[in-house]
Amino acid sequence: MEVPARDAIERSRAALRAGDAATARELLGGIVEPDGEVWELLGSAAYLELDFARTAEHWERACTAYRRSGGHAGAVRAARMLCFVHMMVLGHPSVAQGWLGRAQTLLSGVPDSREAGWVALNVGMFDGDRARKEEGLRRALEVARTVGDADLEFAALGYLGASLVHADRMDEGMALLDEALAAVTGGDVDDFFVLEEIFCQLFAACEHACDVRRAEEWIAVGEEVARRRNLPAVSAFCRTHYGGVLTTAGRWTEAEEALTAAVGLWGLSRRSALRMGALARLAELRVRQGRVDEAAQLLAELDLGRAGEAARPLAAVHLVRGEPDLAADVLERALAEGDAEGAAAAPLWALLVDVHLAAGRVEAAADAAERVARCAERVPRPHLTALAALARGQLCVAEGTDPSVCLREALTGFAAAGMPMELARARLALARAVHAERPAVARAEARAALEAFQRLPAARDADAAAAFLRELGVRAPVARRTEGVLTAREEEVLGLLGAGLTNPEIAARLFISRKTVEHHVANVLAKLALRSRAEAAGYAARTGSAAR
Repeated sequence: MEVPARDAIERSRAALRAGDAATARELLGGIVEPDGEVWELLGSAAYLELDFARTAEHWERACTAYRRSGGHAGAVRAARMLCFVHMMVLGHPSVAQGWLGRAQTLLSGVPDSREAGWVALNVGMFDGDRARKEEGLRRALEVARTVGDADLEFAALGYLGASLVHADRMDEGMALLDEALAAVTGGDVDDFFVLEEIFCQLFAACEHACDVRRAEEWIAVGEEVARRRNLPAVSAFCRTHYGGVLTTAGRWTEAEEALTAAVGLWGLSRRSALRMGALARLAELRVRQGRVDEAAQLLAELDLGRAGEAARPLAAVHLVRGEPDLAADVLERALAEGDAEGAAAAPLWALLVDVHLAAGRVEAAADAAERVARCAERVPRPHLTALAALARGQLCVAEGTDPSVCLREALTGFAAAGMPMELARARLALARAVHAERPAVARAEARAALEAFQRLPAARDADAAAAFLRELGVRAPVARRTEGVLTAREEEVLGLLGAGLTNPEIAARLFISRKTVEHHVANVLAKLALRSRAEAAGYAARTGSAAR
């Protein structure tokens, strides 16, 4: 290859390391006869720009070009990267497995190279059997340390740590993830694909473990790395899973900002399975807020053929709408798909207790409560112990026995886990249980529950707590108005409404979908007690919110 072309390639690599996809693409565009290396770099630039369909197209050309020129390692690399983008981003598991098989076949041309470790990593990443998964990841780690490939080493360490956490070996797994993230901040990781994947695995693990403290410590690091290297995908990965952690932690304003940003960012791609995860988490937040219709609208965008991570909010919507049989079906299908006694199953079993009790099926509720207890016994974490105690307490109420010991245990566990919504619900359950024998305690617990619901704010639960206080002859305190406080994204939408933009124009301006704009407009109208877009535009003009 001519020197000018080689110079353009090296400069494009430097641009990609700095997160400057446009410059990298421009430099490569002048090469008349692109080879495998050029197509690979063009695919990486498209990935940075979140154009994943074009990413796959370029990497397919790279694989073909490498094979024709005898570049076996390059062909393996392109094939495994195609496996990654189809599985993790585009949501094409069959296509991904095809490319993984292709990478394994092509590996025969370079059996002792570092690519053997990268292929082992992909095999471990996508294997559904936990033992085989960890075997592949440990093999990748072994190869990385043998050949001195730091990117591979810390990618394998991150995936192995996450696998251990999701297998409920949480302390062991978190230690590996912390080490991998320390390597990122220490400059040991160069490849931006590896960098974003390590962050993804860390925050997914924190969400699974309800580890709010660890997530808070690392999120600032993730945002700084994303800012320094201009890598929006890092922020999207962080925000999606961190938004789930923030929802559990009761920090709902921050959770909404994180999740709407993730939905919008992944919406830049033509099709992204990752956007579906952000939508499911945003639906969970809406359910907790009592905005059930909005949660249903978000869930309508998802492929619900497999219950997956949308199972809990979808079942909750059915329960609120008085459809316990539909809620039970969603939960039972989700539980059948995974480990029914792991940490991830416990919240589903706990919600199934509520569903069965709502339908008057006490015996079925008792079976579900027992399953929550088994999860907590296997993984003795505070939030799981509290879920099991709350389920037992609710069952005691249904059976006419004293639930106070169980409910107080639930209070202790939820407080230790930092879960204010669940803590408030346990307080209200305790107040209902003791109001006849200990009315003063009932009033105190119900007031505390109401104040917590109002702080979040959780409208439906706050209404329930206020109604119970009235039954006790207590005038409920007036809620502080928080519904009129717009998020940063809603402020942007309000400003663009004031400037007279239509929903499609707002979507184009903010790089989000039209459906997401509709959600934001509905939120703005509800929070500001406005009846129409015209009133919103007038409000924006009066308050100086209109975009210039």
